[in-house]
Amino acid sequence: MQEDFLHYIWKYKKFDFSNLKSTTNEPILVATVGQHNLNAGPDFFNAQLTIGQQLWAGNVEIHIKSSDWFLHNHEQDKAYDNVILHVVWEHDTEVFRKDNTAIPTLQLKDFTNKAVINNYEKLFSKNGKWINCENDFATVDDFVLNNWLERLYLERLERKSEVIQQLLNTTKNDWEAVFFIMLAKNFGLKVNGEAFFSVAKSIDFSIVRKTQSNIKSLEALFFGQAGLLEDDIQSAYYLELVKDYQFLKHKFNLENHQVLPLQFFRLRPPNFPTIRLSQLASLYVNHKNLFSKIIETNALSDFYKLFNVSTSEFWKTHYTFQKESASSTKVLTKSFIDLLLINTILPIKFCYSKEKGQDNDAVFLEIANQMASEKNSVIDAFNRLKKVATSSLHSQALIQLKTEYCSKNKCLQCAVGSKLISN
Repeated sequence: MQEDFLHYIWKYKKFDFSNLKSTTNEPILVATVGQHNLNAGPDFFNAQLTIGQQLWAGNVEIHIKSSDWFLHNHEQDKAYDNVILHVVWEHDTEVFRKDNTAIPTLQLKDFTNKAVINNYEKLFSKNGKWINCENDFATVDDFVLNNWLERLYLERLERKSEVIQQLLNTTKNDWEAVFFIMLAKNFGLKVNGEAFFSVAKSIDFSIVRKTQSNIKSLEALFFGQAGLLEDDIQSAYYLELVKDYQFLKHKFNLENHQVLPLQFFRLRPPNFPTIRLSQLASLYVNHKNLFSKIIETNALSDFYKLFNVSTSEFWKTHYTFQKESASSTKVLTKSFIDLLLINTILPIKFCYSKEKGQDNDAVFLEIANQMASEKNSVIDAFNRLKKVATSSLHSQALIQLKTEYCSKNKCLQCAVGSKLISN
């Protein structure tokens, strides 16, 4: 028995509250269970109860055993002076306030539905399961599951907003700069994401603004800061980039000592950092006010048009500086743009909307619901339990579910776990 289960029982009234009695046989009528407190202090604030003939308004404290009151030294804490009811699973001692008045106690096990207890014990019986509810996940009603996945998706956007908020603090609320840094990170994908992130942070965005009218200058800036212009290569294009970068480095006092090394190993050529940096440069050359445009855009098809860019001319016949290849346009693919939407664009738009006091959740849900589901081991495992991931909204929500609920045994805070316990 865990205390958070008792919180769950009390909060959602999973007990027979029509005929409650205290341990001294006084009738208890529950008007409101109170507001769940997740911080220090009593577990529920502002409950309203009638105990005997007396109407009470105050706090409720919950423990496994009554004696836990003294174990936690609540008798010495003024924050617990306003506790009007002590809810316990097992009553093993009387509890008193600092003024020595007895606190009424409710022994919850006498009034809790046995089926709820059995369902709880079944849910938390490990037996080597991937997630606690894997045997019953498929039985959860689609309506309950879909509503929960929408909430989880918005939770995931909230979580992704944390790094955006940190960057806003360091850039003095420069949204364009933050968007550039986040976009660069995701252009690097998993292998080079942190390296691209370090490259973008090494460049003051004002320099990007000043150079984005010329593709060669912007490529020189990106390649140079990434450490890709330090070899002895004699091609005309490479030498022009080196010359331009040396000019920019001197003019803007650039340094890249904190930039992480880029990786080419085990990458498919279209994902080489040279190609992705050229595409990123092209994007900013083509769209001088990119941040404003992504804020104004709310249709998936318009995002695909906005990000329909390719590399500069040199990279149509190259993947590296030294070796020529068959000509190809190397445009951003639909699946790559989807990743940018999932990991950068929608989180930025979400964060910006919250900053401006706007409620655009329905827009984000609609866009995410139109994109294909991601494919990874977590999504595959959930789909084996029940075919649930049909969009990026679902896949992102399921990642949030696994990492923040299933892996942390937070079944009592999960709509799926709550439903299974209540059945």
